Amino acid sequence: MAKVKPKKHLGQHFLKDTQIAKKIVDSLTGHNAYARVIEVGPGMGVLTNFLIERTEWQLTVVDLDKESTDYLVNELPGLNDRIITGDFLKVDWQKHFNEPFAIIGNFPYNISSQIFFKVLDMRSSTEEVVCMIQKEVAQRIASPPGNKTYGILSVLLQAYYTIEYLFTVKPGVFNPPPKVDSAVIRLTRNSVGQLNCNESLFFRIVKQGFQNRRKTLRNALKPINLPVVVNENPLLNLRAEQLSVADFVALTNKIEEGWKK
Repeated sequence: MAKVKPKKHLGQHFLKDTQIAKKIVDSLTGHNAYARVIEVGPGMGVLTNFLIERTEWQLTVVDLDKESTDYLVNELPGLNDRIITGDFLKVDWQKHFNEPFAIIGNFPYNISSQIFFKVLDMRSSTEEVVCMIQKEVAQRIASPPGNKTYGILSVLLQAYYTIEYLFTVKPGVFNPPPKVDSAVIRLTRNSVGQLNCNESLFFRIVKQGFQNRRKTLRNALKPINLPVVVNENPLLNLRAEQLSVADFVALTNKIEEGWKK
């Protein structure tokens, strides 16, 4: 069967270096003995071929590109009933699997942030994520507080996952080569089942705080009508990028307490 043509509108850059592909697959640790792995955007199966060798996991692959899934059906017939043509972002994976799983993939650059928000939605089931994304996004997600690249996804993902920046990947190993470097990161679920605060309010405060990241939180959070009793809180004198996850949790609790008075 003819090779799959990468499609620009889908953000496809097919990895062609099998050594790097193996290194990515070997980065899955299976730390919580999950039995299922979902591969996002398999393309022509460079990761898939190594994943199906790992018999400790049951693999399911999902790709929006029918040309890719048709190619995989032909090339990997043993995987047929676990090849899904569809949008990863729209599939309710928790309905498919009532057990923990891991996610792996060379994520399309144009939807990588959306995939991470989907991971957050599925954090009760998603034990581990190993993915290749744009280097800049990888650095942002792994960034500690106080760094200019520290942002919304940094805080939200670090609240529930340990983030590791594993290695950088140069453009020449892709077809077509992207214009920027890529990087592989690993997210490992931490022990936080639920944050010690109102989680929906926590998400709202983090997002609002970074929408005006150059402002102090006192000004950035004005749209959520801060209670008067919180005005003297020293955290409000800082910018969002200066707060750790614990700081945001503390601020969330103070704001909620203030609204109740």
